[in-house]
Amino acid sequence: MNVSIVIPTYNRKPILKKCLSALEAQKLNKNVDNYEIIVVDDGSTDGTSSWIKNNKDNLPHVVLYEQEHGGPALGRNLGVINSKYEIIIFIDSDLIVLDNFLNSHVDKLLSFWRVNNKKCFTYGTVVNTSNFQNPQDEKHKLLDTSFAYFATGNVAISKELISSVGLFDTSFSLYGWEDLELGERLRKIGTKLIKCPDAVGFHWHPPFDCNQIDSLIVQEKERARMALVFFKKHPNLRVRFMIQLTLFHKLLWQILCIGGLINVQRLLPFLKILINHGKNRIALEILRIPLNLIYIKELNKSK
Repeated sequence: MNVSIVIPTYNRKPILKKCLSALEAQKLNKNVDNYEIIVVDDGSTDGTSSWIKNNKDNLPHVVLYEQEHGGPALGRNLGVINSKYEIIIFIDSDLIVLDNFLNSHVDKLLSFWRVNNKKCFTYGTVVNTSNFQNPQDEKHKLLDTSFAYFATGNVAISKELISSVGLFDTSFSLYGWEDLELGERLRKIGTKLIKCPDAVGFHWHPPFDCNQIDSLIVQEKERARMALVFFKKHPNLRVRFMIQLTLFHKLLWQILCIGGLINVQRLLPFLKILINHGKNRIALEILRIPLNLIYIKELNKSK
């Protein structure tokens, strides 16, 4: 089988270098004949495209496409449309994989294709890490567990199948939900999710610090607006709970934040103490409590 790996990217050149290096180092077995790495540069301003063009000798599998900044949904669609091969693997440009990554996805897919007529996809393991030098040293943690049905951080699917449901909806122009919305369409036609724990990717993100708070607040508000686009397309109970558009969720986050008494500004001194003691990850998880309330308020304000 042949594989097309589709990677949209935007201003992530340092970690993209590690991502592509790991993909170029794949050790292929008898089930994988060839692969291409389709990188869609979504209008980066950090020299991403120039670096790829200047390093073609070291990136023999990479095919570069460029677009004006339009978001990951548009980029993934461009990648799929221009892909040459029958299996599509989506990963993010800040994911560093092990050298058996392609084999693991393809072996698992083929074993189910024989009995499931290609109506399935494989979902790999994502381990979150802030270790830029050696991301593969990170151990899997409980917080790394995902209950998403279809998320594009590490997933493999038949090109024929994903094309049949219409690719990604580019009306999701802000942050969030475009992959889960496509997953809802896949679910409706009976597509089976296959866990593929051996296809491991290490998702790098910089250690949390308080300078990120403003952008995280913007991200939550964008996520709320896109959640309503999702619900408008699929107004069912499952999606309502997924996006937390219920009285239960509204009360839950109000209670956890004591009616707004626990907010970002009040937590700031405590977060700084945690960060100064190297507890960046704990600080971020605590911050997620008032961030969720911000999301809920935006969700209900915009509906």
